[in-house]
Amino acid sequence: MRVLFVSHERDVEPGYLGDAATRHGLSVEVCDLWAGEALPDPTQYALVVPLGSAEAAYDDAVPWLADELAFLRRADQAGVPLFGVCFGAQALARAVGGQVRPAREPEIGWYEIDTTAPQLIEAGPWLQWHFDTLTPPPGAVRLARTTVGVQAYRLRRQIGVQFHPEVTPAIVEAWISSSGARLTERDIDVAALAAETRARVPEARAGAHRLFDRVVEELAVGQPRSPGRHRDCRP
Repeated sequence: MRVLFVSHERDVEPGYLGDAATRHGLSVEVCDLWAGEALPDPTQYALVVPLGSAEAAYDDAVPWLADELAFLRRADQAGVPLFGVCFGAQALARAVGGQVRPAREPEIGWYEIDTTAPQLIEAGPWLQWHFDTLTPPPGAVRLARTTVGVQAYRLRRQIGVQFHPEVTPAIVEAWISSSGARLTERDIDVAALAAETRARVPEARAGAHRLFDRVVEELAVGQPRSPGRHRDCRP
């Protein structure tokens, strides 16, 4: 079985989620949209994981966004399990009828979240790094939130999370390097953020692996797909 991670920038990587997929015996593949790679047929994969991005999922000027939205709609219609992460969750929500908009304030750093489904989405802390927020698509179950907005939802064979379970210290340091002034203008202590990320490695890796395990079970990854007939997931 294969899992496809969709990467939108050079410093967007599967991280701990890629390690967790390998533990499940899934063959990890990455589609680098930022490098001009074309999205493949989603039905050839047991799971599709669209990752984060510095772009906005509501910005139709992003050159690859229309193709990705169509790809995610096709995957959903075919019953392919989908696990969206941050921008990936926003794009997935938009693709199937939800909305994405600028958040009233960014969330960057390690945050606890309010969860109504702790057996699936733990309270954290999870690494947050986003300037936008989403409204889940019609019929979706909201699983977690903060005061800023929705943190996790599920619908049919898809789960979206606003936080970043995949991040390693190297990923966070790359984001700090590429974000520079945008973080300083918001008085974010980047040295403290990098240090906290390094200190949290054992718990962050374990939390990401537990979350991936639960997503695999909840979305019935590897089980036959029935287009138009989806498992009804409830908290």
